Parts: sequence; structure tokens; C-alpha cells
Amino acid sequence: MENEILELIEEKKYTKLRSMLSEMNPADIAQILEEAPKKELPVIFRILQKELAAEVFSYLESDMQQVLIEAFSDAELREVLDELFMDDAVDIIDEMPASVAKRILKQTDAETRKMINKLLAYPDDSAGSIMTTEYIDLKKNMTVSDAFERIRKIGTDTETIYTCYVTDRSRRLIGIVTVKDLLLNSQDTVIDDIMEENIIFANTLDDKEEVAGQFEKYDLMALPVVDKENRLVGIITVDDAIDVIQEEATEDIDKMAAILPSDKTYFKTSVFSTFKARIPWLMLLMLSATFTGAIISSFEEKLTALPALIAFIPMLMGTAGNSGSQSSVTIIRGLSLGDIEFADFFKVLWKELRVALMCSITLAAVNFIKLLLVDHMLLSSFDGKWLIEILVVCLTLAFTVIVSKLFGSALPIIAKKIGFDPAVMASPFITTIVDAISLIIYFG
Repeated sequence: MENEILELIEEKKYTKLRSMLSEMNPADIAQILEEAPKKELPVIFRILQKELAAEVFSYLESDMQQVLIEAFSDAELREVLDELFMDDAVDIIDEMPASVAKRILKQTDAETRKMINKLLAYPDDSAGSIMTTEYIDLKKNMTVSDAFERIRKIGTDTETIYTCYVTDRSRRLIGIVTVKDLLLNSQDTVIDDIMEENIIFANTLDDKEEVAGQFEKYDLMALPVVDKENRLVGIITVDDAIDVIQEEATEDIDKMAAILPSDKTYFKTSVFSTFKARIPWLMLLMLSATFTGAIISSFEEKLTALPALIAFIPMLMGTAGNSGSQSSVTIIRGLSLGDIEFADFFKVLWKELRVALMCSITLAAVNFIKLLLVDHMLLSSFDGKWLIEILVVCLTLAFTVIVSKLFGSALPIIAKKIGFDPAVMASPFITTIVDAISLIIYFG
């Protein structure tokens, strides 16, 4: 279907195109429009129904949105903004250049503009930055009939109507009630009698990653957000929580691969931007290799006396790096999910020590057999002291695995405790440290 739609765009058959697009999901339409020529975007967008057009607009990448905004008349821009939910409008403005953002704000009414500016003022990593101010609020003295009447009145302008929030005269959050609760009770039942008072909520300045984790923990569809006075100021819906989880996961993966995080997709990121994201860590890791070079140089005489041992340095350093990376990635994941806290530090080390002992014994035993059968008997790599040399390699391997796993598990926990992102302690950083340690053990 995608190819057919792109052909219709190219052939300018807009009547048939409009018919096909009207039956599609907005997210799918947005994905297809990403492949369409930019000059055709305004025309395609104008043939969509008003409500569908606004939904499609919210799914588009920021560069495509900018193309459309610049092509819109003021009236068209105002129509799109009127159909957008508040959180989507804030996200769009936040990603636009200053001149474009100024034009968008100019097309909103004073009350909306005030609310947008208020949401933009929240820190980027806070719950307030991803919440929407459009929700269903009820009073505890309302009846079920009154509640349904209010839902019908304001429900079209809210992002979700399933969960309703009960507030007092000061807008303080005192309870929640679901549409299911309303449907299963009689019309004259008072909200106070059926509302849930044990509420899970977030504060505006809570970290958005921790807030997103609550959706997974409690299987939420929406989460109320309150200010310091416990007044309800907005809600976060599950789609925004998923976006946060995805962004944080991508950021952690980038950091674990020694890349500066980017908020753009791979093909949307320029070659120079990709270069800038990668080169700082590559330079740091390259310079840090000076330590391993210095260690090797300091033991040059011993290496000259036992040249056979040089061949095993890559294997020892590689195994050390892999062992440390396994532990660090596991611990970083546990920290991000909240399974591991700083209080578990010694508990983690004790577990990793036992794992390391089993891994080191197994690897050393297998390596001993390999060195004996292949390197000694088949390749004759060792001299008259072959048994001592094989034992040196195997013992080094065993100690290296143990130390690497302990470092790999400890450093992410320490990093989080002192305020650093644990993800930076993943593969490249850990590998550099344990490479130096493995050489010290080997030559020692």
C-alpha cells in the first residue's frame, strides 16, 4: 500500500489519495509522508480531514513539521494547533527553531500560550515537561449522572476519559474514579462513595524516567501530576511514558557504546553530527591506552626473556574486557530498573565473586587443555619450562576474570551514587581499566 500511495502522490491523484488515507491509521500516514517529496507535503496535508491532519502532524518528525508550518497560512496553523493536545503542542514548540516557535505561539490564544510557556518552563528531565493539562476532573459531591454529563461536555478535548480525577475546591487531588466504576453504579450514586483514595501520583519535578517506571510497575494508563501543594496540574499518559522509556534506553545504549547521545534517528543525523558524537570518547579511550602501553614497556626485559608469553596478551586482555562488560551491563540494567540500589553494593559483590570464581576456574581449565594440546604439543610454542609458562597464563586468566567482574559490577553502582550516569561505565570504559589490570597481574 505504501508504494501505491507514493505513486498516487507522484501522479497527483489527490481524490483517490484522500480516500485511501482516510481509512489509515495516523501513525502509518505519517510514516508514509516521511518518504514523500517535501514539496508535496503541504498539498497532501491539506486534503486530509481536519482532525486526521492534526493527528498525523503530531506523529511527524520535527523537520517535516517545520516544512509544513512554514507552508501553512496563519489560519491553517491555528486549525492544527486547536486540534493538538497540549503536551504534543509543547513538544513541537520545544523542537522548533526560535523563529518558528514564536510564530506558533502567536497563533494561540492568551490562555493556551500561558499554559504552553508554563509547561516549557519545567526542566527537560521532569514529569512536568511531559504532562498534559487536559484531563477530566470531578467533584466528590457529584453523582454518576453529573459525572457523565461533564465527560460529554469536555471529553472531546481531553487525551483520555477512562480515568477521572476527583479534586476539591482548591484543585487538590483527593481521589480517582474510572469510567468502569461509573458504568457499574447507578446514576444517583455519589462520586465520594465509589472513588479510590489510595492514589499513585507524581510531582511536577520528579525525574521523568522514574515516573515512566511507575507505569510498568503499576500497569497504569495515566498518572496524575501534582504540584508542591498537592494540587492537580496535569496527567501523564502511557504513550508519553513509552516515549520516555525508549529515549532513555537509546541514550543508555549510546553511552554504553561510548557515543554522545542524540535525540535524532540515524538517518536524520548528519555525518558531521555523528562524527562529533563519536570522536570525544574515541580520543579519550585512545589516550587512555597509554597506560597499557606504559605497563608493557616497563616489563620489556621480562618479555624479551620469555617471548612466548607475548602471544597470550591479546587473549588475556580480551577475556578481561569481556568479563568486565558482562558484569557492568547486567548491573547497569538492574540499576535502571530499580532492582539494584547502593545499599546492595556488598550483596552484588558477593554474588559476582561467586560467579567470577566459577567462570575463572572453567576458563582456566579449558585454557590449560588448549595450551597443552595445541600450543605445546602441536605448535611447540613453549620452551623447556612449558609447564610453568602454561600455569602463568592460566593463573593470570583466572585472577583477571575475578578482578574484572568485581570492577565491572562495582563501578556502575559507585558512579550512580556520586551522580554519574552508570551507562558510561559500560564496555569501553570498563575494558580500558581491566586491560591495564590484566597486564599488571600477568607481568606480576
